Formats: sequence, structure tokens, C-alpha cells
Amino acid sequence: MDVSAPLKAYAEQKASKLTRYYDRIQDIEVIFDNARDAMRVEIIVGAERRNRFIAHDSNADAYACIDTCIGKLERQLSDHKKKFRNRKHSVGQDKREMRGAAARAGIAPAPTRRSTPRNQRK
Repeated sequence: MDVSAPLKAYAEQKASKLTRYYDRIQDIEVIFDNARDAMRVEIIVGAERRNRFIAHDSNADAYACIDTCIGKLERQLSDHKKKFRNRKHSVGQDKREMRGAAARAGIAPAPTRRSTPRNQRK
């Protein structure tokens, strides 16, 4: 279908804001499909390492479809970035917190490693 200039500018403006959420975006593709009674918009974001993020929506208003798709992609991109930002940190509780909880419950704490090897002790 032919896309009007204001609709195209609106889609480009909204899609350009996606780099705020994930800076490794390589390409953004916006697909407009005019069905019988509703407009269907699909936005495909390609990021590095073959990551693809896809959002689509059907509505009578194309501008509303774009807004909905951008909202979905913002969530997907921020979740993806959060997952990779936190992948090197431990998922569980802090060990000090766990020892304190064990002491309050009356459980003996697990033995800790000694700082000096056995053959160097007096």
C-alpha cells in the first residue's frame, strides 16, 4: 500500500527513539498492511548477534498501531538489555544475608574456607 508522508515521518520518528532502550540496533523495518476493516502494522528490529524483536498490532488507526508496537518493542528491548546487563551477577541472595538468616533460625552456619593452608599453620 502507499504510505502517506506524515504517517511515514511519524513511524520514523517513533522508531528512532528505540535506540534509547538498546543501543546495538542495526536496522528497523516497518510494514504496513491494509486489511479489509483494520490496519495492521508490524515492526521488526534487527540487533547485533542475530537478535530480532518483532511487534505487530491491528487497529483501525495506523497511528495507534505504531504507538502500540513501539510500546511492545520498548519493553522487549529493555528486558533484553537488563538480562544481559545482569548476567554476571549472582541471582541468589547475598551469602552474608543467608548466614544471618541461618543464625536467627538456630541453624549452624556452613563452615568457611580458612585463609591459610593447613601445612602453614602452627
